[in-house]
Amino acid sequence: MADLEHIQLAHGGGGQLTSELIEQVILPSLGGSQNPRILSDAAIVNASGPLAFTTDSYVVQPLEFPGGDIGKLAVCGTVNDLAVSGAIPLALSFAIVAQEGLEIALLRRLLESAGRTASVAKVSIVTGDTKVVERTAGEGLIINTAGIGRVMDKARLGFDRIVSGDCLILTGPLGEHGLAVMSKRKGLSFSADLVSDCAPLHELTQALIEKLGPAVHFMRDPTRGGLAATVVDIANASHCDITLEEATIPVNKTALAASEMLGLDMLHIANEGKLVAVVEESAAKDALAILAKFAIARRSAIVGKIGSSSEMPLVEMATSFGGRRVVQMPYGEDLPRIC
Repeated sequence: MADLEHIQLAHGGGGQLTSELIEQVILPSLGGSQNPRILSDAAIVNASGPLAFTTDSYVVQPLEFPGGDIGKLAVCGTVNDLAVSGAIPLALSFAIVAQEGLEIALLRRLLESAGRTASVAKVSIVTGDTKVVERTAGEGLIINTAGIGRVMDKARLGFDRIVSGDCLILTGPLGEHGLAVMSKRKGLSFSADLVSDCAPLHELTQALIEKLGPAVHFMRDPTRGGLAATVVDIANASHCDITLEEATIPVNKTALAASEMLGLDMLHIANEGKLVAVVEESAAKDALAILAKFAIARRSAIVGKIGSSSEMPLVEMATSFGGRRVVQMPYGEDLPRIC
């Protein structure tokens, strides 16, 4: 492969070039070169107790952006889906669909990023797949993952556990991921760096559950659709009104400026390293103290409260100017292909 710098259709043919791509690029980059069992058709994972299982696909342009890339994004997104379900991530699958013409050096960088992120998250990539499509059929690279995790003994999470009086906690400023991707895509620059918040959240969720147990009623990472979609989902599923407090929502001034320049609502923009937790009111301050011990959550704040039961639940924002506005589910996608 020394003379081959780009993905060819033959790399997906199952022959010698496929084997070389897997053995010389994919496995070493993902950290699996020392584990011969990773080449089996299925992985054997030892676990005891209930398991959480998730799957997701990732398409983003550009493939690399400030603060992350599609490889890091794929691992973080899968780990976080397990984490907010109250599970400790155990193992991931990692399948790639590469477009003909993709630079192998770029592919290696993206996979190495995924491998580093998995190592930081202490989760193993145990199986995968490789496909190649024609030059006009893809976005350069598409990644599909699946993940399993062991559900923590103290986890008691679900929409049905949300009750009036519960507090909503957000672990940091909104919109950094979506706006970092969009600014890179549009060639925008700002006086201060705008980087994606892409990060694994499992240490936060584990700490909350270990310390607070059943006082944590629900968790979700506000990815596509942002905080607005997450909170409207919570209201609809719990049949409770929700009030958000605009003055308490953490803000990144550069992200806010970018959103205003692009005409976007910060509540609708995707995040990849933020957590929304619904906790008992009596445990809210303890939750903030726990989160403050983690660098990625030092700007955590109580941003809202669960209201009374309702057949037609409503989410409202108490604005900084003393008014109120209805928060609605985004109709479509303001920022396409960002997660």
